[in-house]
Amino acid sequence: MKSGIHPKLHPVIFVDTSTGKEFFTMSTTTSDKVRSVDGVDHYEIRLEITADSHPFWTGQQKLVDTEGRIERFQRKYGRN
Repeated sequence: MKSGIHPKLHPVIFVDTSTGKEFFTMSTTTSDKVRSVDGVDHYEIRLEITADSHPFWTGQQKLVDTEGRIERFQRKYGRN
């Protein structure tokens, strides 16, 4: 890798504000809030939706079909 052209990685904590779950990782993103965990300073990034709370990943996703498009597609292509 060329030196001096890549952004610096920092330890961060992504916090899901809806569930409170924390994800520890490295990122180029920083914030004003810093927390020390095991002697290492981590930037704290608060998120509203993560994989822990997103309906698709939690299995709570609901399919809303008001115009019958799914039924038309299934009839047209033979899925009964």
